[in-house]
Amino acid sequence: QVQLAESGGGLVQAGGSLRLSCAASGGIFRFSIMGWYRQATGKQRELVADITPRGGTNYVDSVKGRFTISRDNAKNTVYLQMNSLKLEDTAVYYCNARPNKESEYWGQGTQVTVSS
Repeated sequence: QVQLAESGGGLVQAGGSLRLSCAASGGIFRFSIMGWYRQATGKQRELVADITPRGGTNYVDSVKGRFTISRDNAKNTVYLQMNSLKLEDTAVYYCNARPNKESEYWGQGTQVTVSS
């Protein structure tokens, strides 16, 4: 059974940093595109960043230069380092795994709140 367990969310002041982690179980991690999505109140869920099994990355424009996605295949874990956080980064952040075009899996989400 595939499970994604996020951690690392919390409350931080604007300009601060947080690191999110997502540990995957179920044997799919190594060949999955891993991603971080976020959903702010009243808005649609959006892709923040993703990373291929070989380490290729993709970011939404609003986080480029501030966030870094990485993965540790030995630990079955994907990370999102978030620096220079802004108020508009406040959202629930979800981990996503896509082992193929027909399936994907989601974590339960972790709240990130940026205060002024």
